[in-house]
Amino acid sequence: MTIIDSYFDAFNRGDTEGMLACLTDDIAHHVNEGQVRTGKVPFAAFCAHMSRCYRERLTDMVVFVNGDGTRAAAEFVVNGTYLATDEGLPEARGQDYRLPAGSFFTLRDGLICRVTTYYNLADWVRQVS
Repeated sequence: MTIIDSYFDAFNRGDTEGMLACLTDDIAHHVNEGQVRTGKVPFAAFCAHMSRCYRERLTDMVVFVNGDGTRAAAEFVVNGTYLATDEGLPEARGQDYRLPAGSFFTLRDGLICRVTTYYNLADWVRQVS
């Protein structure tokens, strides 16, 4: 199992501590439509916010790792429920959504030091509106 698999397994369990264990202390977290967050404390705060607003499970996971183990990518489907209204987004009423997405990683010393996630926000808004 790769560190990427461990990261996503922890995500699907709702295990923020397990996700944090996969990250370097100086993790650079590039979120879709947002600012870069640096460090485990901002990453954990992001996870807490996401857990309050969304319940998500990732399926159809395909992980790619380059030959020297310094870069990786994953393609997956986000299966979610919109639990609580997120600022600036449509009102939450328990809407379900299904959204293709991908993440890109930089790896250092066996841990994730950068994660960038992309999905189509307009598609998500359409699904929950």
